[in-house]
Amino acid sequence: MPAMRFILIGGFLGAGKTTTIARLGQAYRERGLNVGVVTNDQATDLVDTHALRAAGFDVGEVAGSCFCCDFNGLAAAIEQLESHRRPDVILGEPVGSCTDIVATVVQPLRRLYQDRFQVAPYGVILKPSHGRRILRNEPRSGFSPNAAYIFKKQLEEADFVILNRLDELTSDQVQELAELIEAERPGVPLVRMSARTGAGFEALLEILDLQGCFGRRILDLDYDVYAEGEAELGWLNSRLRITADAPFSLDQVTLGIVQQLQRSLATAGAEPAHLKTIGFWDGRHGVANLVSSDTPAVLSLASHCHTREADVIVNARVALDPQLLTQHVQAAVQATCQSLGARAEFRQTQSFRPGRPNPTHRFADAV
Repeated sequence: MPAMRFILIGGFLGAGKTTTIARLGQAYRERGLNVGVVTNDQATDLVDTHALRAAGFDVGEVAGSCFCCDFNGLAAAIEQLESHRRPDVILGEPVGSCTDIVATVVQPLRRLYQDRFQVAPYGVILKPSHGRRILRNEPRSGFSPNAAYIFKKQLEEADFVILNRLDELTSDQVQELAELIEAERPGVPLVRMSARTGAGFEALLEILDLQGCFGRRILDLDYDVYAEGEAELGWLNSRLRITADAPFSLDQVTLGIVQQLQRSLATAGAEPAHLKTIGFWDGRHGVANLVSSDTPAVLSLASHCHTREADVIVNARVALDPQLLTQHVQAAVQATCQSLGARAEFRQTQSFRPGRPNPTHRFADAV
C-alpha cells in the first residue's frame, strides 16, 4: 500500500493557512486524489473545521491542544479519516501560535510512521501585515517581543516560505517583504502567491511535489519565551444562535460582528492576531475575518442567505485578557444584532490563555 503524502502548512494566526489548504485540497482532488484534512485548535468550535467541511472535505480535528502537545490526537484523527476513506494526501494545519513543529510533529511522523507517511517540504506562510512590522524590528509591531519571537521561529524551521496575499499588496510591498524574508532566512526558497485568487499557486504545488528528506530544521528554542509569547494572547471560541422576527442578512451578521470588534479593540489598544466568524443555516454558510488592526475586516465567503435564524461561531485571538475579550465579543454581537433587529443566545464560550507547550515527542536531531 503506497504511503500517504503528508503536507503541513504552518504560519502565524491570520496568515491564510485555511484558504491555502482549501485551494490545495481542491487541486489534489482535481488530480483524482482522495484528500483528508486535519485542523487544530486550543479549543473546540473551530471556524476552520466548519468551513472546510462545508466545502466538502473530510476533516478531522485535534481540539483542546496543539499537534505537538497531542501527537496521539493527530494520529487518531488520521486513523478516523482512514476509516472513512483512505486519503492519498493529508493536509495538516497547526495552531497559528505554535512553533517547533519540525521537532515535535514532522520528526515523530518520520521516525514512528516511516512506512506510512511520505512527508512533503514544510512550508510556512508569512503574514504580511504583522510580518512587515516584526521583520523590520519596529518597536510597535502589535505584539510583545515574545510573540514576535514565535513569529520568527516559525520562519526559521521552514523548508520554504510562502509570501501570501499578493492580491492585497503593491509590487513595492512584495519586493520589500521578499527582501526582509531573505535577510531573515537567507537562501530559503520563497513562493509568492495569493491563496484567495490562485495567483502563483502552481509554484506552491511544484515545491510540495518535491521528493526528498524534508523537515530537518530543528530549532534551538527557549520554551520559556515561547510559552510567554503564546500566553500573551487571549483565546476565545464562542457558539451562538441568532433569531429575529423578520429575515436578516447572515453576511451582515458575520461581517458586522468582526467590524464591531475591530472598532472596540482599537479603542482598547488591543492588537488582534485573527478574528473570524462563520454563520450557517440550511446548508448555506458565510465567513468574515480580520487579520490585524491596520487591515480591513472582509467577508471572505458570502452566503447570500436571508433567514430568521442562524448559528454563528466566533473565533478571536487577541493580545488581551480573556475576560475582557469575552466582554468585547459579547458587546459586538449584541450591537450587531440590535442593528438588524435580531437577538443572540450564547450557547457556549471558551475563553482563556494558552498553557505552556508540553510536547508529546521532541527529537533534538533530524533523520
